Amino acid sequence: MITVNGVTQDLAGRTIREVLTALSMNDRGVAVAIDGEVVSKTRWDTTTAEDGAAIEVVTAVAGG
Repeated sequence: MITVNGVTQDLAGRTIREVLTALSMNDRGVAVAIDGEVVSKTRWDTTTAEDGAAIEVVTAVAGG
């Protein structure tokens, strides 16, 4: 089990991109951090969400 934006999900062992796809999250304009460490988009296909990981997905919003 992992936590994504505060919600527990049964997605441990999947890559970041697979997690986003499984949750129908857009991958454009977002930043992802695992346990407080930002994961660059170039590593989303190779970085795995291990059991117990806390993932935060933040969407950029235009404004001022």
